[in-house]
Amino acid sequence: MRKESLTFLKKLLSTPSPSGFEPKIQKVCKDYATPYVDKIYKDVHGNQFHVKNPKGKLRIMLAGHVDEIALMVNHIDSKGFLGFMAIGGVDPSVLDGQRVQIHTEKGALPGVIGRRAIHLTDLADRGKGMKMHQMWIDIGARSKNEAEKHVAIGDPATMNVTHLELMNGRMVARAMDDRIGAFVVLEVMRLIANKKIECAVYGVTTVQEEIGLRGATTSAYGCDPHAAIAVDVSHATDHPDVDSKRHGYFELDGGPMVSRGPNINPKIAKQLFAIAKKRKIPVQAEAAPRGTGTDANAIQLSRGGVATGLVSIPNRYMHSPVEMVSLKDAENCAKLISEWILTLKSTANFIP
Repeated sequence: MRKESLTFLKKLLSTPSPSGFEPKIQKVCKDYATPYVDKIYKDVHGNQFHVKNPKGKLRIMLAGHVDEIALMVNHIDSKGFLGFMAIGGVDPSVLDGQRVQIHTEKGALPGVIGRRAIHLTDLADRGKGMKMHQMWIDIGARSKNEAEKHVAIGDPATMNVTHLELMNGRMVARAMDDRIGAFVVLEVMRLIANKKIECAVYGVTTVQEEIGLRGATTSAYGCDPHAAIAVDVSHATDHPDVDSKRHGYFELDGGPMVSRGPNINPKIAKQLFAIAKKRKIPVQAEAAPRGTGTDANAIQLSRGGVATGLVSIPNRYMHSPVEMVSLKDAENCAKLISEWILTLKSTANFIP
């Protein structure tokens, strides 16, 4: 991966962005995309649109969400310990013992997630997972009054872990879901920047996907595309303790996962597989027998309907602080989508 792109990805991964609190990461996206697009704007929901060739008659939308699962302070007890709730699909089993940062009006505040020590736990209960309401965030405060000087009810908190580069081009981070998708969307905008295209391309970094595909709903209505591709992550199943017969077999370095099913426009899927074969881009086919849990679901149902595709990056350990992807898969994903855009004619028809 080229140096500038990798630097941008690392900045994405190091910028916390809980659902509903995305302005900082949208600025990171804007700073990177500015040289490659004709205009950038945001809507009232917080979605950010990076547009190339806005006068094109055929409108194409690319969507990658920038929000992440997180926690939210919902209680401060008399001793200054903070209770919390989940923002999105948080697995309580990966929480206890984690370092966090709470995003307050005054800036980031460090804390740790505490629980009763194993020594103080009855033998029958040792090794059992804790429920979220049985844990707390400790910021070191001595009292409720002291804690309230720094933290407010409704402040979000994210895991205080950074990205990590492993061997063979594997990258680990919390919120790889879906920073890697947003990264791909803006890499596509870079790849087509100096190419002749017949369509308008809206590279949208969407918000609030983790709490119900909310940003995709409003942004798709706003730019009214004829066709769209959502870029997200899906489960890599090439590790121990997963049943590939139930979930399919998908591996890191195997290429992006191209979905097929009722949420997917059949013409777009066919075009993507054909381009992959022609350009020798490795891809993996993923079955999607119902509406997907991605922005593709909301986009397909916008207005009178949008021809929608879904391309995903294989991701190990999803919704944990150590989500892992292959940088090679991300590069191939950007290449596949940019090559697809270059083939589109202004008269393209996606009606099956």
